[in-house]
Amino acid sequence: MKNAIKQPLVSRNILLPFILITSLFALWGIANDLTNPMVSAFKKVMPELSNTQASLVQFAFYFGYFFMALPAALFIRKYSYKSGILVGLSLYAIGAFLFFPAAKFEIFNYFLVSLWVMTCGLAFLETTSNPLILALGPKETATQRLNLAQAFNPIGSLTGMIIAQVFIIDALRSVEFTEEAYQALSSSEMAAIRENDLSVISVPYIALGVLVLIIMVAIMMVKFPKVEAHSKIALSNTFKILVKNKTYITGVIAQMFYVGAQIMCWTFIFQYVDNLNATLPREEHLTATWYNVGAMLLFLSGRWVGTLSMKRIGPSKLLFIFGIGGVVTTLITVFIGGHIGLYSLVATSLFMSIMFPTIYGIALNNMGDEAKIGSAGLVMAIVGGALLPVLQGSILDIGGPGFADVKILGYIPEVNFSFILPLICLAVVALFGYKTIKHENQ
Repeated sequence: MKNAIKQPLVSRNILLPFILITSLFALWGIANDLTNPMVSAFKKVMPELSNTQASLVQFAFYFGYFFMALPAALFIRKYSYKSGILVGLSLYAIGAFLFFPAAKFEIFNYFLVSLWVMTCGLAFLETTSNPLILALGPKETATQRLNLAQAFNPIGSLTGMIIAQVFIIDALRSVEFTEEAYQALSSSEMAAIRENDLSVISVPYIALGVLVLIIMVAIMMVKFPKVEAHSKIALSNTFKILVKNKTYITGVIAQMFYVGAQIMCWTFIFQYVDNLNATLPREEHLTATWYNVGAMLLFLSGRWVGTLSMKRIGPSKLLFIFGIGGVVTTLITVFIGGHIGLYSLVATSLFMSIMFPTIYGIALNNMGDEAKIGSAGLVMAIVGGALLPVLQGSILDIGGPGFADVKILGYIPEVNFSFILPLICLAVVALFGYKTIKHENQ
């Protein structure tokens, strides 16, 4: 690790391209955390949806990563990193603009298609940007450099959360009614509220599409450093090398579980808070978004602290420590619950902060040309964010549409118990960190 301290993270001559690429990390953070509260929002606007159906928002969003990551890797393998970024931004903008017709037709599945197209674009961006950041400097500082770039992702996430709360959730008319009062409205009144609320949901996405186009023009005008994206290794040989690399394979698995844990914690905190509010007087009700903002601030702090800590602590060891911390906080959420469980759920974000870039860096460490396709596997692992939230939603539906219809083990509300899934996921990440510590000393 001594050599890593002496090496610069980013050379001055590539600072502007580095900043533009880093801005993309914030850009997909906006999309991620603008979308997380939409599970709860669509459930309120369309009360006919079950918890499992509403969680299809996350399935559609994160399945795009799985579907498009490998095609994106093959594209940049044949062309260039910059071309991959431009394709990704184009798909991102198209998906965002599709929210307009989705709101006009008022069909839930159309929104799901819009989200899927957006994340096909995000798959291009992540498959391209992560290995490009690793390549923009000495390999000794690659994981630290990626953590630095990823530290800007929570800034975008915070922006997405605030936009979701201020411009969507606070503006929804359907949240002004209890479920019983909403169902008691006439069909014309309900239709007017639905039309208003779906339009409210679509506007921030359309504005986001405009922002994406502006950044796309800026990237088109800037000359990128020459980083070889073309491959000299046959694709079949690349796959053989990757399959034989145990660290890479286990890294993909760990990444899938990590992303699942992250999305579950940031999505179902809304249901957790709704269940708490059911036991409180209305004037004492909590706002889930502000707890999610607190979680993101801890996440952002953890990224910066983690990046600095890697000067003295190896990435694998730090990943193991943070993984154990996340297991402890989710244990408290599941088995203690209440306000203490909520605070622990928020604190879990501190321990998740370094996981994505650190797993990424460890899995691709010492790779050569095969890193381009290897990157696709790690981005495809984001499918954990598509599959696991649906499974958590099905746990919430065990006893009915509510969040505490049954008590697990006689005292744990089903919404609390559902966080057993993030607990298991974070244990897998901790195990990956522990298993790879020995490689840091070789």
